[in-house]
Amino acid sequence: MQKLNFTFFGTPDISSNTLDILFSNNYIPSLIVTSPDKRSGRGMEIHETPVSIWAKEHNIECLKPEKIDSEFIEEFFKLNMDLSIVVAYGKILPEILINKPKIGTINIHYSLLPKYRGASPLESALLNGDTKTGVSIQQMAFKLDSGPILAEKEIHIDINETKEELKNKLIKLGGDLLCEIIPQIITKSIIPNTQDEEQATFCTKIKKEDGELNLNKSTIENYNKYRAFYGWPGVYFFHNKNGENIRVKIKKALYENNLFVIKRVTPEGKKEINYEDFLRQN
Repeated sequence: MQKLNFTFFGTPDISSNTLDILFSNNYIPSLIVTSPDKRSGRGMEIHETPVSIWAKEHNIECLKPEKIDSEFIEEFFKLNMDLSIVVAYGKILPEILINKPKIGTINIHYSLLPKYRGASPLESALLNGDTKTGVSIQQMAFKLDSGPILAEKEIHIDINETKEELKNKLIKLGGDLLCEIIPQIITKSIIPNTQDEEQATFCTKIKKEDGELNLNKSTIENYNKYRAFYGWPGVYFFHNKNGENIRVKIKKALYENNLFVIKRVTPEGKKEINYEDFLRQN
């Protein structure tokens, strides 16, 4: 197998899990670039990104630039990379950096482009009640998710799938597809497919407050929100108790007989309980 000198840009677990797939197929990055360590929690302890931890475990050089500035670009140019692979890095790469590797820069995007360009394609598919989604491997361009498509694969979305379940499927689908086409990327034998700009749709970053539900709204709308925001940011509603609005997080819900059925909740400042018990107490 031809040695591929490549850089991997990524930050969360979706990226480190993709690194696992690349590694198991003998594609080992020469350099890893991830977001800087952050302080979080009550003790404001320093936490590394999942990709930083992966790099340390596999003894691969890892850079954590605060900004992709001229100093970083100058050092990167000295490495003479064949390819860059980007999976959920979280920062915009300058055009000069995208174009520098001999084969360019490729990206795994978790939708069937040009649909759902942007930061939340997986959540958007669930919010909109889509029955199918997939992964796209694109040759990166500077304009957001607009690069020509090198390969795509489609999968079905089950009505009961949450974001975490769908995410795990898409990580494997994208990683396997990338490994399948890397030999063709190296030889430039793939014919890129230009995206239809007229079909492009866009999605934005998810914010914590997006998880608020109105229980008087459409039941399928609320259920899709629960599926899309499962894990983080989660979904919640406000309940008036003794003239005070308390936040109630929904921990488990189902969609039964065309109804959004809440099973488990965590009232503000309380332990998780059955929803029926919560209603009896309030």
